[in-house]
Amino acid sequence: MLSSCSSPSQVSRGPGPGDGLCVLNPSVTVGPYHLAGAPFRRDITEGKKGVPLTLRLTVRDEPHACALLKDAAVEVWHCDAWGYYSGYPTARPGGTAPAAGSDNSGANPRTYLRGFQTTDAGGTAEFATVFPGWYARRAPHIHVRVHTGGRATGGTYAGGRVNWTGQLFFADRYSDEVGARAPYTRHTGTRTRLAQDPVYVGGGTRDGLMHVTGDADKGLLATLTVGIDPTRENTGESTGGGGSPLPESRSSGGTSGAPQPGVPSGGATTSTPPPDSAASASRTPTP
Repeated sequence: MLSSCSSPSQVSRGPGPGDGLCVLNPSVTVGPYHLAGAPFRRDITEGKKGVPLTLRLTVRDEPHACALLKDAAVEVWHCDAWGYYSGYPTARPGGTAPAAGSDNSGANPRTYLRGFQTTDAGGTAEFATVFPGWYARRAPHIHVRVHTGGRATGGTYAGGRVNWTGQLFFADRYSDEVGARAPYTRHTGTRTRLAQDPVYVGGGTRDGLMHVTGDADKGLLATLTVGIDPTRENTGESTGGGGSPLPESRSSGGTSGAPQPGVPSGGATTSTPPPDSAASASRTPTP
């Protein structure tokens, strides 16, 4: 079990005066779209279009009085405005969307909207990105891992252990506001509401619901504080009975699998993606 340390007004209090306790919560599935070797950088957009989003995460050391944790490596990845992930151009987002790579952004198809940052003395890591789009059966979300014990090398982060694997969510009103703007409007279909998302279980900040300020015209700021146990490993890649991968859902039921077959060149995508699953243990993008 790991912890999520909310703002001071949301932290549970122990029996003694001033004994602040973090609220415990488990990691969730890593999903099928993780890639090893994401680059170290603050701005992960690579020219991808969308509503500007500043993502600010603060990491605390739960076993040690929830102290601010310096030099933890925060890794994030998410889909673009049309529901595509870098490294998976043939994984269809469901509904009707333009073909992957047709946005003329010039983004590297293997690395856009992925990156690492290390936390500063205040335990904070910040990313400049765009608000994520959606894909079938999932509300807009951002994947996140917190690593410790490794080091920056070759432009990425290597070694150490994964202490927390989470997913970050937005209240529907922000997804609605963003979804009514270009380029998001070019992906049509039924977007899953937060209450129906198979991963978010309704626990607010404890389960990854971020505090959001700003607006879709000028840009949004999303913040969350999480607590980790630096002595534990939690990759989000658990498997079910007999080694079957768990789907990205609240339970172990359902179907898992690899990304869908290729999309015809220049064509719209209309089929649905696989459920987010531990199936896909991290892989390195093919050159």
